[in-house]
Amino acid sequence: MIPFLRKRVLSSAVPLVCVVLGVFFLARMTGDPVDLYLPLSATPEQRAEFSAAQGFDLSIPAQLWNYLVDAAHLDFGTSLRTGESAGSMVLDAFPVTLQLAGVTMLLAITGAVLVGSLAAYRPNSLIDRIASLLSMTAASIPDFWFAIMGVLVFGVSLGWLPTSGTLGGPEIWVLPIATLLIRPFGVLVQVVRGSMVSALSAPYVKIARSKGATPRRMVFGHALRNAATPVLTVAGDLTVGLVNGAVIVETIFGWPGIGKLMIDSILQRDFAVLQAAVLLTAVTIFALNILVDVCHALTDPRVRQAVPA
Repeated sequence: MIPFLRKRVLSSAVPLVCVVLGVFFLARMTGDPVDLYLPLSATPEQRAEFSAAQGFDLSIPAQLWNYLVDAAHLDFGTSLRTGESAGSMVLDAFPVTLQLAGVTMLLAITGAVLVGSLAAYRPNSLIDRIASLLSMTAASIPDFWFAIMGVLVFGVSLGWLPTSGTLGGPEIWVLPIATLLIRPFGVLVQVVRGSMVSALSAPYVKIARSKGATPRRMVFGHALRNAATPVLTVAGDLTVGLVNGAVIVETIFGWPGIGKLMIDSILQRDFAVLQAAVLLTAVTIFALNILVDVCHALTDPRVRQAVPA
């Protein structure tokens, strides 16, 4: 397991470094923050003083070096917009995104296991066909389109649900979770069904059936346990995608998570907050990918045995 884990950490570290460096350079291509934070009437002396105070008067390599050194000491600078610590702002917003992604994946996995198992137990039946049609449709719907339609229908036209914010009762969760839920649910139903069809046709399930095992025990006690590996792998990848892809949903619904914070930072050229947000998101995705790979290796010894020591 140690050689496998070492190889995965080293191979995943390269994309992590590339993302951090890429965001640093791309952020500075959006324009000079001096033009945004100082009035048009600002004198050259005032512009130079602002740039010097924020370190923008240094060369790009010098700014990069300072950023890496400070980041190594967990110092991510100060927000140009609010004057707060960039690290504190990111740490305040990130749990909101994780909470949204966690609830979404819990509901998606639970619903997909139930629907996919039911469809696999009676393949080619009406229930199976309906489940396959709905899951393929759900997996194909773009998140932003579903979010906009949800706001238009349930928020504006019917007035049943709030369209933004996190203050209120359980109704504030409905549209954001439904938007994030629809694609993972559709994908997982297909994965669960495919794995369960194979597992239910295995000899050990036929033996259990011949011994009088109930359908519930055959499905959830025997087949699901052996069909769980591909489901867990795909669920892990989808969870990573939710953390990374919550930007659109949080922006549409005004959800104060890391995605909305990134968009606001880009629009306001708040480099320190943007860099801290991307770094934390990248590290989280890095850790989640490693966790998924470790779970896969633990459930399937062939994966870790394929890695040379």
